[in-house]
Amino acid sequence: MAQRERVSEREAVGGTLYLVGTPIGNLDDFSPRGQRILREVDLIAAEDTRHTGQLLARFGIETPLLSYHDHNKDRRTPEVIERLRGGAAVAIVSDAGSPGISDPAFTLVRAAVEAGLAVVPIPGPSSALCALEVSGLPTDRFAFEGFLPRKSGRRRARIEELRADPRTLIFFESVHRVRATLAELLDVWGDRPASVSRELTKKFEETRRGPLSSLVAWAEGKTPRGEFVIVVAGAPRGVRAGGMGPDEPEEPGEDDA
Repeated sequence: MAQRERVSEREAVGGTLYLVGTPIGNLDDFSPRGQRILREVDLIAAEDTRHTGQLLARFGIETPLLSYHDHNKDRRTPEVIERLRGGAAVAIVSDAGSPGISDPAFTLVRAAVEAGLAVVPIPGPSSALCALEVSGLPTDRFAFEGFLPRKSGRRRARIEELRADPRTLIFFESVHRVRATLAELLDVWGDRPASVSRELTKKFEETRRGPLSSLVAWAEGKTPRGEFVIVVAGAPRGVRAGGMGPDEPEEPGEDDA
């Protein structure tokens, strides 16, 4: 009986910001706790209120929505912080997956932390971790790089900077740039083991694994659709930054003479 009473109590607490993970495709992945928090809070901040509104309607959640995205976050952040200071319980969601990962929720989280407010994660799906899990590549050390820069010069420079990183590396990429990114990774890093996942948890979910050269050929041989996650093995032992490969010894310096 006591256990039932605890379960029935309201979990959302005033003055707390909740980061609620939402499905990245399959709606069955929406946790009961995530649904409960979204029902109990006073306000939900969302990247796209139309998209989130459809999700809420699907689960019968009627909590008011507030748009919070890259173009209005500077104006909205003080407003949401004031609501929290006034005792409101607020949740923030991204369009899909875990908020705060390569999306504007980070700005609100940082402001809440600086204001001394409670921030609570409500775990949910993450396409980056899902892609890593099914890649077949090492998972003991990895780094999430999000989207590479759009401009070719800055993108190339960032890939060069990561060349000697020994960790498994995870990238997001759009359908418009996935071919070019795979080709550039191959050009700079060589033919490392990698995987490309798209439409994770959805009907046409697909993961391709193999050396980067095979993934470049796959991307060039069709017009893939969806949202992509690229996972690439870390640098082999001996690879150095700055374009210096394992078989290219450094020139001796004065101290070596």
